[in-house]
Amino acid sequence: MEVPYIDLTLQHRSIREELLEAVGAVLDSGQFILGPRVTEFEAKAAELCGSRFAIGVNSGTDALVLALKALGVGPGVEVITAPNSFLASASAIVAVGGVPRFADVAHDLNIDPEKIEATITKKTKAIIPVHLTGRPARMHEIMDIANEHGLAVVEDCAQAINATLDRKKVGSFGDMGAFSLHPLKNLNACGDAGFITTDDPDMHQTLRQLRNIGLKNRDQSDIWGANSRLDEIHAAMLLVKLRHLPGWEAKRRENAKFYHEALHGVTEAPTDGPGMKSVYHTYIIQADRRDELSAFLADKGISSKIHYPIPIHMQTASKAYGFRQGMYPVCESQLKRILSIPIYPELTEAQLAHVSDTIVQFYRGGK
Repeated sequence: MEVPYIDLTLQHRSIREELLEAVGAVLDSGQFILGPRVTEFEAKAAELCGSRFAIGVNSGTDALVLALKALGVGPGVEVITAPNSFLASASAIVAVGGVPRFADVAHDLNIDPEKIEATITKKTKAIIPVHLTGRPARMHEIMDIANEHGLAVVEDCAQAINATLDRKKVGSFGDMGAFSLHPLKNLNACGDAGFITTDDPDMHQTLRQLRNIGLKNRDQSDIWGANSRLDEIHAAMLLVKLRHLPGWEAKRRENAKFYHEALHGVTEAPTDGPGMKSVYHTYIIQADRRDELSAFLADKGISSKIHYPIPIHMQTASKAYGFRQGMYPVCESQLKRILSIPIYPELTEAQLAHVSDTIVQFYRGGK
């Protein structure tokens, strides 16, 4: 039995006619940039995330970049984030001239609040906690630290749309939330897209200008911005997908529950902490003999991934900032054990059973 790591054609096959109808309506309207569907999507995204405002942009990376620009992060300004995230969490800091700094992670793969304070210097302006895998970071503790030190918080919600902590949505704790709508995300465009959430009306206006060349109207600008607009066709398709998101999310959680039960006592599997609802963008187990397990799965037709095989601080691009191997021991120890197994909503029960049975077989001497 083949179990691909992801199969987006299955998702689009089930809603193909809805998507084509939505795209056709945009084509018939002749409005392609910052039209009514972008406005509607922004309103619904803000409501979904428990924020006053949402600003559509052209990628999750730009969501981070524009949020940092809006905060005034520039040359020499330090921003703290996690070393085990996707490269964009740090590259956005560099893109605005800032200096990335890292705090090690905890067992749950998210930034460890207990490691943040020691990383703060007089040059620190902001923290970017990453809700990795779709599991909320420990935002209450992070916000306490930020408030004590007068720091801004930009939540990297790229993998965690609609995740909650104590019934509060990710993206509504900090000053801003940055969301990716990349094709692989739980709510996904058919291409790159993203949005930013905030409760601050002044920040909302600044972000709207920054994403549109800095323009405050058709002809005037008082700040420099970028061309980072969410386009109308993506917004139209996202409005279709928003209707299906609750069902997709519920199925991800059902699949996670299946794995929890099937792999109990076999590998370390992710679970929700107190007051937490994770959305399982990825399902990352921590396993001994990880590379052997991955090869064994592949032999049985099961695709797996590593998120991410090289931590940000060990990338060649990071050498200029003085980072080196050994600086973040928890992150580096997890690197040897983490493995992402298929979790997408369209998996059948037979496929889920094949994945879990194969993992059990590997650890019980089946190799």
